[in-house]
Amino acid sequence: MKSNVGLIDRIVRIIIVAVIFYAYYVGWISGLVAMAAAAVAVVFLATAFTGDCFLYRWLGVSTKMKKS
Repeated sequence: MKSNVGLIDRIVRIIIVAVIFYAYYVGWISGLVAMAAAAVAVVFLATAFTGDCFLYRWLGVSTKMKKS
């Protein structure tokens, strides 16, 4: 499995997960919206840690910088 998620993309994904968690914690989101946001957060967290995004792979996109 080849990595296609760059460092900045990983950091942004982790920040988004933290914002979703905070929004749930303070009560800004709840119910079905919270469950959908949790699903997005799980996918973002998984792709941030593995460095591989299935959607990027499917579209042929990579945010990883190429070594010169």
